Amino acid sequence: MNGDSASHQDQRKIVHVDLDCFYAAIEERDHPELRGKPVGVGGSSGRGVLTTANYKAREYGCRSAMPVFKAKQLCPQIILMPVRFDVYRAESAKIRAIFGRFTDKIEPLSLDEAYLDLSHWKTSAATLAREIRSQIEEETGLTASAGIAPNKLIAKIASDWHKPNGQFEVRADECADFMAALPVGKLWGVGKKGAEKLTKRGFVTCGDLLALSKFEMADQFGRFGVELYDQIRGIDHREVKPNRIRKSLSSETTFRENIGSLDTLRRRLTSLIDEIQVSLAAKHSDREIRSLVVKMKFEDFTRTTAERANSTIERSIYDELLTEAWGRGEGKAVRLIGAGVRFVDPKNEAQLELL
Repeated sequence: MNGDSASHQDQRKIVHVDLDCFYAAIEERDHPELRGKPVGVGGSSGRGVLTTANYKAREYGCRSAMPVFKAKQLCPQIILMPVRFDVYRAESAKIRAIFGRFTDKIEPLSLDEAYLDLSHWKTSAATLAREIRSQIEEETGLTASAGIAPNKLIAKIASDWHKPNGQFEVRADECADFMAALPVGKLWGVGKKGAEKLTKRGFVTCGDLLALSKFEMADQFGRFGVELYDQIRGIDHREVKPNRIRKSLSSETTFRENIGSLDTLRRRLTSLIDEIQVSLAAKHSDREIRSLVVKMKFEDFTRTTAERANSTIERSIYDELLTEAWGRGEGKAVRLIGAGVRFVDPKNEAQLELL
């Protein structure tokens, strides 16, 4: 990283705003009798999944994308509310308008979270984030948490620090120490199983990995090792992209123990497809699907992706893609699988990446 880019990053004021339990919070706001009770939003059928759960329900282990039947097992008294996408979209638009009072550099990630670039303000980013959160609560009755940092990577991590209804700032001169102390499981793409493996090898925090060169990282962790090399140093030059159009949607799971059975993988894939369908309905109902995708990471960290053009979610096609990807492993156990869709690009851009 040269001096100019380092200086540019130091001067940036990036805020990641994340609404607290967005769907559930709206239901509690609109139905005051729900307050203080465990609430989930999602389908009530046997195959339904939760789109979100409030903090009371999370105390019992309920979480987003969990099958409803499992949530009921963990918390029999959970109150299930039907999904009201039109209401959630309307509230999201109000919040987006509030963001627009502060900057035109807004990169939405979903209905309930976005990156804001506030670098043009002389006022401190922490003060601005506090004011944005205050206006959201005053005008919508909803609370939001925020992470403030010189880049998107650290801002997103920081927004989770003081949830709910809080904020956390990592200043430029604090980034190195913040990342060095950060547990490896907090990094994007590592997953619970990956964190356990790293911990067993003595890599508990990002700082424990700093001694490894980029070559050693690539050698030990494959292509992901190169990404990891920058992540543990808090390096992220990505700009906030106001016109960001999501090119794909995916859900993945990293296994506690590597899986060596195709039948077991099929069962896990089913729940991933359910999650994709929930996300499509909740956040991307206006997007046209171009293709279905299955990705797989093997025990040696090598990856493969199988894809087929199709405009609708079809479980039989996902099963065929899973079998295709599995065959490329030549008997190797699997540590991660993912299912996804690629969207038709409204700008007709050819290059699409699975997020």
